Amino acid sequence: MEKFASQIDSAVKNKLDSYVKESGRKKQDVVNEALKQYLDRVAVRPVFLEATDRVLSNPNVRELVRRLSK
Repeated sequence: MEKFASQIDSAVKNKLDSYVKESGRKKQDVVNEALKQYLDRVAVRPVFLEATDRVLSNPNVRELVRRLSK
């Protein structure tokens, strides 16, 4: 693990502190897990958008979507 410094909104910090106290988990573990989940989720978005664009560029698919939307 590496150390880093950052700032956090006080309301978010209060929620984090409450969760850590109730769950018995370490703050660093919760923050690490949350950041990993967020970064994994946002990394998928560009791939999904590219795939969607590729599928919708097919004229047959566009026509099918047009018909289904009616």
